[in-house]
Order: sequence, then structure tokens, then C-alpha cells
Amino acid sequence: MTDSSTTGAPAAARPARSAPRSLRIPFRGDPLGWLGLLLLVLLVGVGILHPLLPLGDPLASVGPRVAGPSARFLLGTDELGRSLLPRVASAIGVTIVLSAIAVLVATVVGVAIGCCAAYASRRVDQLITRVTDVLFSFPTILIAVLVSVVLGPGRPAAIVAIVAVTLPTMIRVARAEALRIVELDFVTSAEVAGARLGWIVRRHLLPNMREAVIVQCTYSISLGMLVEGGISFLGLGVQAPDTSLGALVGAGRLYLTVAPSYLLIPGFVLGLAVLAFNLVGDSLRAQRREQ
Repeated sequence: MTDSSTTGAPAAARPARSAPRSLRIPFRGDPLGWLGLLLLVLLVGVGILHPLLPLGDPLASVGPRVAGPSARFLLGTDELGRSLLPRVASAIGVTIVLSAIAVLVATVVGVAIGCCAAYASRRVDQLITRVTDVLFSFPTILIAVLVSVVLGPGRPAAIVAIVAVTLPTMIRVARAEALRIVELDFVTSAEVAGARLGWIVRRHLLPNMREAVIVQCTYSISLGMLVEGGISFLGLGVQAPDTSLGALVGAGRLYLTVAPSYLLIPGFVLGLAVLAFNLVGDSLRAQRREQ
């Protein structure tokens, strides 16, 4: 027989372990969900694997400056004669990766704070609620620009800005789920049986919060891409020679009348990426409600 002290919970608490529901993927009966997933796989694949694809060097000047699409340059060239095709592919990876890293940080912090709110005193819970309400009162782009100005332009500023924008919503979602779960019978049984708080959080709260957190992550990544695009458009995000979709749109606005594709193509790709994450999030949310 296994000693209960090795697991952090007495034997009487073991039968109360919950069986969290699992998100079913693929999205059965949801063509928009499939479309979003297909777009997402395509964009992430191109963004990550672009060095292995025969697209060319994104930093090499190989043609005329600010030229429109042609047989040789499918998406045209930029102000330095660099092909836009490899640059857009590289920018996709930068934008998605930066947003994903920032949302991962926001998720870890938000879930930790949400779990604390569920078991903390009423005063601490109210403090957490008031702080998130204050953060919600500021416009998204204002917070992002303020963080970027304080930290200085670059990738770290973009990541911190996305964390600052997405964290309040993640805290609110995690707190609501944690408060709901701690009132369920299997958690109460574990508490009565003397299970440790860490064991309850690990075995009950986190598995049952997973679905809501995953759904929120998809929306947060789409918001993060818009935030990164906004601050990079203003020159406060990713800096040359690296690029992102927002930085390409910002550079292309100067040549809108000469080569509109320079602005429109990166903007369209950014919108497509945001749409893909939102479609996946909508499908996962609908699926969760049906369970």
C-alpha cells in the first residue's frame, strides 16, 4: 500500500479526485473551426519553417526598390530592394512567437493569482479584483505604448506590453473558474479529508481550469498580435534588421501610393492570423458549452 504522506493527501481524499473533461479536437461539425485550425497550422508552419523553405534571404537586397508583385518577386520588394515574400514569412513567425511567449507568461501568472484568490481572504480577493478593474479601465494601446516607451523599443518591450494587456483578462477568467471549482463536492470532500492545498490545486483546480484557460489563450494570442502590430507600427516594437507584421505595415504606409501591396499584404496576413486564432477560440468555447 502506498503511503499517503508521499502524495500529500490522505487515502480518504483519493476517491474525490475529479475527472476533468477534455477538449475534443478536431472540431466535429464546425467547418469554421476547421478553417481556423487549417489557417493556423499553415501560418505557424510558414512562420517557423521559413528558413527551410525556398523563399530566399529576407535580408538580401536582390531587386529594385519598392516594386510591386511580379513573376520574380511574388509579393514585391521593400525600400531596400529586399523580397517581401521571405520577409513576410519571417514576420509571421516573429509576431506569433512573441505573442505566444507573452501569453504563456500571462497565463502562468494569471492562473497562479486566480488560484490564490480562491483560497485567500476576502480582503485579498477584493484587492485582486480592484487591481484588475483598474487595469481594464485603461485603453489597450495606451498601456502598450506606455510600456514600450518606458522599456525602450525592442522585443522585450513588445512581450511586456502584451503581458500587461492580456494579464487582467486571464486573472479574471482564472479567478472565476477557481471560485467555481472550490465549491464543487469533490473539492469539499478533499478538504474535509485533510488534503493539502498544493495537492488540491494540482489535482483538482488546475485540471478543471484547463479548458477555460486554453480558450482564453487563443483570444489572448490574437489580441497580443494586434498589440505587437500596433506598437511595431509606431516604431516601438521589433527593430531592424528583424521585422514583424506590424513593422512591415508601418514601413509600407510610407509607400502606399507607389506600391500599395507593401502595406496591404502584411496587413492582410496579420488579419488572417487574428481571424484564425479567433475561429479556433470560438469553436473551442462552443464545444466547451456543449459538454
